[in-house]
Amino acid sequence: MTTSIDLLLARNATLGNVVPGDRSSPEPSLRVAILTCMDARVRVFEIFGLIQGESHVLRNAGGVVTDDMIRSLALSQRKLGTQEVLIVQHTDCGLSLVTEDDFKDELEAATGLRPTWSVEAFKKVEDSVRRSVERVRRSDFLPHRDVIRGFVYDVRSGVLSEVE
Repeated sequence: MTTSIDLLLARNATLGNVVPGDRSSPEPSLRVAILTCMDARVRVFEIFGLIQGESHVLRNAGGVVTDDMIRSLALSQRKLGTQEVLIVQHTDCGLSLVTEDDFKDELEAATGLRPTWSVEAFKKVEDSVRRSVERVRRSDFLPHRDVIRGFVYDVRSGVLSEVE
């Protein structure tokens, strides 16, 4: 039986080295970190016309700023030269379909353990973007907090809307 991983490896072997961009440094040339959702419909490189080596792309469920995202941003800024943060969440996100307690209850029922981490569920994506932007702005671990912008990406139309 062929797995999805097998399919991806076969594609890689067929494609070879066709990805344009500079691979000479781990420092992104545009000095920007993009934080977004893991949703497969959010195609970061295509949305922004990125080529390899231009930005750091950080992803998690919901594209929310968590302690682990602050950890990654701190490394990105302090060790790899990024100075701007672009937060992109999206319409029709799976995190808007769950609640914090219900999901934790489900996990506890299935495993016998209750998660200590926050699910970061939300009802309105714009409110979630505002919270994430504010978490970055308030983090003492990040030296560059002047250029932080948040957007909602419409997965159907492809339009980006800035959240003020």
